[in-house]
Amino acid sequence: MRRTVVISGGTNGMGRATALERIARGDRVIVIGSDPAKAVDGARFLRADLSSVAEVVRVAGEITEPVDALALFANRPQTRRVVTPEGLEYTFALYYLSRYLLGELLLPQLEASTRAVVVNVAGVGTKVGRIHWDDMQLARRYSVLRSQLQAGRANDLLGVSFAAQGRRARYVLYHPGFTRSGPRNLPIRLLAKAFAKPVAASVAPIVDWISAPPDEPLTASDRGKAVPLSLPTLSPGDAARLDASTKALPAVAALRRA
Repeated sequence: MRRTVVISGGTNGMGRATALERIARGDRVIVIGSDPAKAVDGARFLRADLSSVAEVVRVAGEITEPVDALALFANRPQTRRVVTPEGLEYTFALYYLSRYLLGELLLPQLEASTRAVVVNVAGVGTKVGRIHWDDMQLARRYSVLRSQLQAGRANDLLGVSFAAQGRRARYVLYHPGFTRSGPRNLPIRLLAKAFAKPVAASVAPIVDWISAPPDEPLTASDRGKAVPLSLPTLSPGDAARLDASTKALPAVAALRRA
């Protein structure tokens, strides 16, 4: 059955590979990315800077048809702290907040599908890292690892809060593991060549979930193994707290008032 698939961060690596696989199956694929030169042949390309709340809102408004699958890949690690024009730490804005917003803004389109799924590709199952509740924008102690781990844990909690709200769309948290995708420095490229999985192997479960979403409201998979939903990193209390904190962000609160 032909499905409509929206992919954020779909011009490189796993996002691009997922887009190409679904196009080959006859799907309508919409790719959101920042570089038109990397547009995927056969997909509708929507240009947007997903670190910007305003841009996420704009691009979501361009998607009006029912959406069967939303696949979330967008991430770009920053070695130094970058603040967006909306006052948000860049990794928090791109890796977590854009995914939160796309899920919320496209919810009517997802709920219009008879069997929709959101696949959030991050690091579920990883136990290191935490939400810095008193400094979520990492103004005091920034590092690339600290920002990536916090956003990864935030995405874990995003899946929990999304599923807890009784929505028809299924939610999948997926950690693919070390994958040969995207540009890297030379040492990492050498490690990837020796130890990482091919991109095709990492995206295979995503491609299958798009065809046949799970029955459960929330599924968590770490490199092919089911992740217990009882993990502390998937705490419903923390998920509700993060959801409330996210809604209280000035850029998000302004949307809710509009």
